Amino acid sequence: MSQNTAPHISPLMGLEEQWIDYNGHLNMAYYNVLFDRGCDTFFEEMGLGPHYIKERNLSFYTAEAHIRYARELHLGDQVRVSMQIVDYDEKRIHAYAELHHQDGWLSATSETMSLHVDMSGPKVAPFPDDIMENIKQIAENHGDLPSSQNIGRRIEIKRK
Repeated sequence: MSQNTAPHISPLMGLEEQWIDYNGHLNMAYYNVLFDRGCDTFFEEMGLGPHYIKERNLSFYTAEAHIRYARELHLGDQVRVSMQIVDYDEKRIHAYAELHHQDGWLSATSETMSLHVDMSGPKVAPFPDDIMENIKQIAENHGDLPSSQNIGRRIEIKRK
């Protein structure tokens, strides 16, 4: 396991020209791509990087994701993803991520539920002990982070 920062911060990433839609801003689908790319180093920190499936025939699937768009991104913008573990058990991780512009402002949030998968099924399976220990250490470190008001939000039309 590596640095164990709280929250985990991805390297800076740029937007690709083909991701810009006819409205002149980042198409909504590519926010997911940025969150996915941003979490790669976070998965590495937990021991769940590309080597994991090759060496152990185990992987990680996203079962649910909730994206909230806060502010538009445009071609030329650079972003970072911050990620933290909200909760976990022997087979799942509930994570929260924020996509921040290089100037610091919030562009989008993502809340996910991910499943640990034995690829021989494929079927949901418990984490190996060493990975579970990594997750536990990171979650404990993230436990001191303030809880975002965006965690656990639901989609609704608020009526008066």
